[in-house]
Amino acid sequence: VWAAGLTRNAEAAIAEAGIALTVFDGVLADAPSHVIEAAAEICRERGFDAVVAIGGGSALDTAKLVAYLAKTPDRLDDIYGIDLATGDRLPLLLVPTTAGTGSEVTPVSIVKTLNNEKKAVISPLLIPDWAILDPELTLGLPPHLTAQTGTDAIVHAIEAYTGKIKKNPTSDWLALKALALLS
Repeated sequence: VWAAGLTRNAEAAIAEAGIALTVFDGVLADAPSHVIEAAAEICRERGFDAVVAIGGGSALDTAKLVAYLAKTPDRLDDIYGIDLATGDRLPLLLVPTTAGTGSEVTPVSIVKTLNNEKKAVISPLLIPDWAILDPELTLGLPPHLTAQTGTDAIVHAIEAYTGKIKKNPTSDWLALKALALLS
């Protein structure tokens, strides 16, 4: 995202406001735990005041956990699961560049561990303070990424419709509406 220039406008606006900025461009697909921990360590060492992420689901999931881990003594390995992240976090702004993950509005962050397992941290603390949706950011994506994120959105709608936990008429209607729009 950074190399493609999708963050230039945001970087310029931050600079114009006189705010110091550090770019961490080491995020990898499927949010590896070692990348999250390295970014959180940089955040702690430099005493950052906030975390801003512009990117796909992995970048947003990484940022959510960095904002949390930078502010607490918790270790990532100790907060996998539901409501185990209970400390504080830095202010968090998420800007998705893909359509499909919904990570910018969920209390979930998916992590790939060193053992190649996918684990989740689920906590209301992972819901960002702000989310900015700019559809123009998706226009710069390569076609294969656009297709992948569209498929991701379809899968999420199917999961919502076919899931048994917390199923209700409102979620069914929203899932069907999403599928109709995506088709």
